[in-house]
Order: sequence, then C-alpha cells, then structure tokens
Amino acid sequence: MKAPPAGLFSGDLMWRFEGPLDAQAGAAVRCIIAGVLIYAAWRLYRLLFCPLVLLRALDDVGYVPEDGRSKAQAANEVRRRRKIGDLPPVYPNGWYRVLDTCVLKRGQVRNVTVLGEQVAVFRGQDDKAYVLDAYCPHLGANLAVGGRVVGNCIECPFHGWQFAGNDGKCVKIPYAKKVPDFAKVRRWPSCEVNGHIMVWFHCDGEDPQWTVPEKQAITKGEWVYRGRTEHFINAHIQEIPENAGDFAHLNHLHTPGIISGNDLCHTNSQIFKFFQHEWEACWDPQSEPNKHCAKMYLKHGLILFGHHCSLGDIHVVASQVGPGLVFLDFEQLLIGRGTIIQCVTPVEPLLQCVTHTIFYQWNVLPLIPKIILAGESVQFERDLMIWNNKKYVSKPLIVKEDSTIQRHRRWFSQFYSENSPRLQYQHDTFDF
Repeated sequence: MKAPPAGLFSGDLMWRFEGPLDAQAGAAVRCIIAGVLIYAAWRLYRLLFCPLVLLRALDDVGYVPEDGRSKAQAANEVRRRRKIGDLPPVYPNGWYRVLDTCVLKRGQVRNVTVLGEQVAVFRGQDDKAYVLDAYCPHLGANLAVGGRVVGNCIECPFHGWQFAGNDGKCVKIPYAKKVPDFAKVRRWPSCEVNGHIMVWFHCDGEDPQWTVPEKQAITKGEWVYRGRTEHFINAHIQEIPENAGDFAHLNHLHTPGIISGNDLCHTNSQIFKFFQHEWEACWDPQSEPNKHCAKMYLKHGLILFGHHCSLGDIHVVASQVGPGLVFLDFEQLLIGRGTIIQCVTPVEPLLQCVTHTIFYQWNVLPLIPKIILAGESVQFERDLMIWNNKKYVSKPLIVKEDSTIQRHRRWFSQFYSENSPRLQYQHDTFDF
C-alpha cells in the first residue's frame, strides 16, 4: 500500500487543525474590538452626560515639592513652618454646609467634622436630616460610628441609648426604668436647601439670624445638578471670601488662560500667551435687612491672539450670604444660565473644606457646565496655592486702589462676636 502524498497529508492537517484555530482567533479579535468599542462608548457617555466630580486632598494641589520631597511632605513642612499672623477669630457665626443631600439616604448616619467638632448627621424615617453632637453623654461613644437610625432617633452603638433628632433629648435607655430629664446631646440648627445640608453656628448659642436663600430654579428642576468639586485649604476662613474685594489680583493671577494650568510656577509660560482672560469687577455690601449679604459683579472677557472675543463674555453675579456661602450666578449668550454654589466650611481653625456645586439648565448638553466647572476649578486652584502658603496680615500695606479690601474686612467683621473662638497657641517651654 502506497503512502499518501506528503502535500495532501499536510494540507489535510492544516484544514483539520488550523481552520478552527483561525475561527477562534477571529472570535477573540471581535471580542476585543467589541470590548474596546463598549469602553469607548461608556467613556463618551460619561464625558457628555455624567456630572463632573473632582475631589482634591489637602496635598494634591497648592504646594511646591522640592529636593525630591513628596507633595505630602511639602504640605506638612509648610503647615509646620509657616508664620500664621495675627488672626481674627477662627469660627465666624453663620450657616455652613456639612453634607450634600444626595449622600445621605433615609436611615443612614454620617460622621462629620465641622468647626472643630464631631457631629452625627442622619436622616430619619420622616426623610428629614438631623445634626447632633456625635459623642454620647453616657460614656462618650461616637453615635455616628456604628450607631443606627431608629425612627427619627439615633441609637448609641455602645449601650443602645436613643436620642431624638429634633431636640437631642434621650428618649430611651433599654435597661433603665426612667430616662433622666437632663439626658441629651446638643442639637445643631439645620436646614436642607439647594442640595445641601447646612448647620447654624453661633458662639453664644443664639438662634439663626437669617435663612439660607432657596434657588427656585433648582427646586423646580429648571436647573439640574451637573457636578461638584471639593478642595481642602490650609488657611483662615476669611482669606477665601476676601478675594471678592481684591480686584487687583484678578488681572494678575487669573489672566493666564486656563489651559496653562494651576501651577503658578508655569502659568505665565509664553507658550499659552495666545489665550488669556480679562476681568472687570465691583463689590457692594447690602443694607438692612440683608446686611449679612454682599454682591460682586464680575465680567469675564476672552482674549485670543491679542484680540477680544465677544463670544467669551460671561456676566457673573456673586452673592455672598454670611461667611460660608456664595452663589455664582452666570449667564452667557450661547450656553445659557446656571449657578455655582460655593460652600466654605471650617473643619479645624486653619483647615477649610470648600465645595463648588454646579446647577445648569436641564436642556443644555451636560458637557457645557462640566467644562465651566473644570475651568473654574483651575482658576480656584491658583488662589489655593496662594492661600496655602501665605501669612495673614492684619494691617496690610495697601494703596488707594486696594480700598475695597478694607471695606470687605469691615463688612466681614459682623460675623464675629466677643466670644468668638480664637486660635489657641501652645508654646514649648524650658521650665524644669
């Protein structure tokens, strides 16, 4: 019997073994391509339609690491060595944000640090948000760490004591026949408005002296949430709103285009000189009954290759309400109207949490407000680098053109009382 021809045998093997392998390889390639397309579509969807969320840690921005140090090392060195200056009281009286509404579901509790205190923020079964001091008066357990919501009360995780959200009184001690009348924790006056949970602070325990304005366009759904940013700033709270009275810094610090970034060591690079901003501003405090309010009128212009581009004109009205809340209402001919809500909350005496939340017309492509918020974040981070490294000067050397800074300081002083807490310095001694 003759052996089959070599070519025929090898071809038969190729048909029998390589054919299925080719099919498997083709299927694998198609799966990879499909996966890449799905991922690209998902990324495109997030870019065009999902809100922007940008959360910065304290050492992420605003410090210049040198000599091989990390950002965290640079931040710690600056905080340790920087001169503080003669500071005003550290906690002004007013309303402050503690949480965003969307992060607190019914039956949930969160532990939050605000104004140097630990508070338990929880949402009762009545769907209202309550804020109580976090530490149980019994043996000091943190109500927000392991505690649970029971009805409209928070239950201590240590012994089961329950405290009512509306007044802080203890309503139940599982093993006691009677609850002492004086058993209670401090209740913080709070409100929930414009997508934020706010608390009222007054050093003397006085009731709220004004209400937080409600944006009807947000409440009615005409403007919808399109994103938020969060930054931590190593500075006194007054440094941040004081920028509203400092017009001179606008056309110096904020003239370079946002494409040149937030690092002040590089923002004036000649590469990006073709794209710049220009600013016009004025600031006015309001009179009674709104003396706790002030307005800044700001006009933004865009300069391309040395020429003013009218399409980049944006009119902004910044309405400050108390020490920790600003509404940045803006309008542009082509891209519509919206607002950025800036909330400044003291975490510690020289540590501020600043959030910017943007709400925009529902019928505008979400990418537009995302770009606006991202651009605003770049500009804000330039200020942040200044705040993180500067000293507070109580008696600044100013010229006539800086007079609005002093006007702003006089207006802001209304939020301090005689008993407003001040930073306590602890000095090492060599006493033996």
